[in-house]
Amino acid sequence: MKQTTITFYTRKGCPLCDKAKSTLLELNKDWDFALEEIDIESSDELTEQYGLMIPVVQIDGVEAGFGVINKFDISNRLQEKKANLNS
Repeated sequence: MKQTTITFYTRKGCPLCDKAKSTLLELNKDWDFALEEIDIESSDELTEQYGLMIPVVQIDGVEAGFGVINKFDISNRLQEKKANLNS
């Protein structure tokens, strides 16, 4: 079974991003996923796409949250993904 990847779009100097990263690291203790962190300032396209939304969390390429990242929402999305894989 392929490992789930959470992509985390962020930028420096973003307090919401710092909180979201802490939440994702906490979730990683209970869930097996690879965390890919991308600084949107590395690309004009990413800055244009996500500049007003960050932080943005995607689970295997599907947006799972942005702005204030809620631990329970992400956990529920991971649980749904696991249930779909096992059905």
